[in-house]
Amino acid sequence: MAGHFEATPGGGAAVALDEVEISILRSLAVQLLELIGPGDTPAEGEDPLAALFAEGPSKPPSDPALARLFPDAYGGPDGSAPEGAGEEELRELSAEFRRFTEMDLRTRKREDALAVVRTLDALSPAGDGAAVLTLTALECRAWLGALNDLRLTIGTRLEVSDEDEGESGSLYRLPDSDPRKPMVMAYLWLGALQETLVENLMP
Repeated sequence: MAGHFEATPGGGAAVALDEVEISILRSLAVQLLELIGPGDTPAEGEDPLAALFAEGPSKPPSDPALARLFPDAYGGPDGSAPEGAGEEELRELSAEFRRFTEMDLRTRKREDALAVVRTLDALSPAGDGAAVLTLTALECRAWLGALNDLRLTIGTRLEVSDEDEGESGSLYRLPDSDPRKPMVMAYLWLGALQETLVENLMP
């Protein structure tokens, strides 16, 4: 179980984490929360129904990491384009889609990251400093979302390409003196956690 998730009865998963790993995961999740910003929770005195139908932004975020987390629905690297649509039409379609979906998406990503923080905070390390994190099926889905968002964010900051990630890629050949090495190690570790969690949730 050390270093990777294993399936548990009821559709959940478990992984053994030491104090350093718990601290790193929690810190990364908190940083992700700060990056994403507040969700669409109504402010004090605000009508909850009005907040529910409030429109979000129409333009992509200027921060590259946020733009990766909240990509355009049409025409971007992660978006599909309706056949025959021109560039201007794609921009309008993307703006319209973003206006009515980004707030919900931002809230869901916050909830996923908060689930990571809460489950880690509930751990009780044993005498050797290690603890077993046991997740329910619902918590597994939140963890998968948060792990994916963390990897997208870190990968964007590191400007990672597909070629960098293979076993012979440049990420595996960084010298210890490279200032990016700690973040690269975290990126690869998160990828391993995500992969084993997916494997154990597959039927």
